[in-house]
Amino acid sequence: MEINLKNHEEVMVAELTGDIDGNTAPDVKDKVLPLVAPGSKILLDLTKVAYLSSAGLRVLLMLYRQTSSKDGKLVLVGLSEEIADIMAITGFLDFFTTSDTIEAGLVAIR
Repeated sequence: MEINLKNHEEVMVAELTGDIDGNTAPDVKDKVLPLVAPGSKILLDLTKVAYLSSAGLRVLLMLYRQTSSKDGKLVLVGLSEEIADIMAITGFLDFFTTSDTIEAGLVAIR
């Protein structure tokens, strides 16, 4: 799992590359969760994520809850069709704002 953090004005973009599973979910949690602060805006770029396990879903839900509790915003970008289907079936998609591109995500988060 590779995690690159970039700052776009007041929005923190976390670009994830690789699968998010039981082995890599703790890395995502350890690197992305500290970005959550009061009023934070986080864009999670999942364009290069091909697989998301239940451990990955738990991390996304944790990020959503932490961000929401601090009046922040979290947008997921570039979900593959497979990941979007899994999130829709499990009801997780209802919690998140999603976007196809980083540019559209930046508009949605503002």
